[in-house]
Amino acid sequence: MSDRHPFQGNWVARLYERVRERGYDSLTAFAEARPTASLVALAEELGPDDVAGVQVFKGLVAEAERTRRVTRLVRSQLVRELYECLPGGWPAVLDDANRFKVAEAIGSWIAFTPETHKERARQVRTAFLAKHPPPGWRPLGPDDELLLTLLPDEEV
Repeated sequence: MSDRHPFQGNWVARLYERVRERGYDSLTAFAEARPTASLVALAEELGPDDVAGVQVFKGLVAEAERTRRVTRLVRSQLVRELYECLPGGWPAVLDDANRFKVAEAIGSWIAFTPETHKERARQVRTAFLAKHPPPGWRPLGPDDELLLTLLPDEEV
């Protein structure tokens, strides 16, 4: 166990050093190779005691903004949240317990969504609540057909 706190020292350099040690040239490539892993799981893989999930996300946002792929990042984060909160896929029945799991997934996702995309995220939430995805639906990556319909790439 490291005595280092995740935000101690040059955490950005440390984060990218860990990514390169694993054979990736970007944090995005590292994360996309694990499309259903939570931010915490990604952080633990990079440094179980000195990398935090929020640091991974900050790096992913910076790369997405630089490469004009923020919408793809937003879809990717929705996949991560849905996979974590709904491991069996979209529930067939939205009883109280399942409604809470759906709200937890979508609420967390909207919280992580960059401000530039929050309105679109709220529209997706409304679409999910108006017409539920098919029972068992569980996107395994950002290129899921339903996600591409709801959040098409718009960056130029």
